[in-house]
Amino acid sequence: MNFKKFCSFLALIYVSFSFGQDDLFKELDTIKSDKKEIETAAFKALQIATMQSTKLPVKGDWYFLVAHRFGDLSKGFDNFFGFDNALTKLGGIYGATNWLSLSLSRHTYNKTYEVGVKYKLANQEVEGFPVTIVGYNTLDINSELSKDIYPNLEFSQRMAYSTQLLISRKFSEIFSAQVASIYVHKNLYEATSDLKSTFLLGGGGRYKITKRMSINLEYAARLKVPKEDTLNSNPLTLGLDIETGGHVFQLVFSNSQPMNDISVFTNANGDWTKGKVYFGFNLYRVF
Repeated sequence: MNFKKFCSFLALIYVSFSFGQDDLFKELDTIKSDKKEIETAAFKALQIATMQSTKLPVKGDWYFLVAHRFGDLSKGFDNFFGFDNALTKLGGIYGATNWLSLSLSRHTYNKTYEVGVKYKLANQEVEGFPVTIVGYNTLDINSELSKDIYPNLEFSQRMAYSTQLLISRKFSEIFSAQVASIYVHKNLYEATSDLKSTFLLGGGGRYKITKRMSINLEYAARLKVPKEDTLNSNPLTLGLDIETGGHVFQLVFSNSQPMNDISVFTNANGDWTKGKVYFGFNLYRVF
């Protein structure tokens, strides 16, 4: 092989390698782009304030929840600004998978036991799908109902249910928003109404004010309100998230004193315009 043919041979190998390398890089880029990057959670806590957020526990995590709502602030010293009339919620939440969590809680309001299941249907992607979608269902058992008042009371009449579809979007590192469609059904409804089911549209948002603090706001509107129901309002809640180590501490001002979802959406008897507001907190501890 003379020198000229040898140089031509080397040039041919170089060109072939170069084109092959370009094809290889293109293939690697294609593989890399197929992997979707999931956006971080729109909310830091499992609740916006009283309503559920689209955040779920990580698989294997246990959450212990303690929540209080004190009495009506408008009564001042008569009830020591609500501290004489507190309602309490104690509960546990378990991350069965990264997309499914199970919860159980007990409320002093109506001595209610609440079972909940929360499941993720879709994730917001950094570049791709624009929202996170989560489903949430609860079953409440009112253990305070008395057969002295309802002689023919059956166990099924102690039960109430809620179904919620939550859709959130993290718009930036400081602002997130959520909308929700909500359905509530009580097997034994209040005596003031024969309405068995309630539909609501809700919404909420989070605005980060410091590295570890955010202001949260939420509201839910009942789509049909019986004329005879003059006691209850649409729930409106203002909250403050404080992140401290292994837990999120939430300060809450709401026109709903009960904390179980059924009662939040149908028995909010406070009135912001008259100062009838309930102060309280949610404390989550993860293990």
